[in-house]
Amino acid sequence: MCEYCGCQALETIDELTHEHDEVVRLISHLRRAHQEGGVARMAEVAQEIARVLGPHTRVEEHGLFPALAGDFPDQIAALEAEHRRIGAVLAEAVNGTTPVDPTWPDRLMEAMALLRDHILKEQDGVFPAALANLSTEQWEAVEAARAEVGGALSR
Repeated sequence: MCEYCGCQALETIDELTHEHDEVVRLISHLRRAHQEGGVARMAEVAQEIARVLGPHTRVEEHGLFPALAGDFPDQIAALEAEHRRIGAVLAEAVNGTTPVDPTWPDRLMEAMALLRDHILKEQDGVFPAALANLSTEQWEAVEAARAEVGGALSR
């Protein structure tokens, strides 16, 4: 997805991209569960997605996005709003519970379609923009955010 600009040469962007790849993989499991009517399985996968997105989102919102917000305020605000929308639907399946709302499976799938588009915006827009615009100090802030929150995936 993002190999053309070279931003994956930066460890932080490579980690964020790896997390995107994992989320896309999990979304494929979610689709299968949705087709089979497995709401409990959908809740399990939603929890896995939330586990990956938790630290991922914090790195973006506490490191990457603030560094880009001055140059791209509207785009960053829109991405943060998408984080909230996606997170709210995923949060309905917290603590091992299966949502009882009959609209949740379809709302989850809509949120996952939004998430897929969101990932493309980040990989094709945010990451290359960060590579082109961030100073050394800003990259250090992004890396500090990653060090603070860690990651859900082991390499």
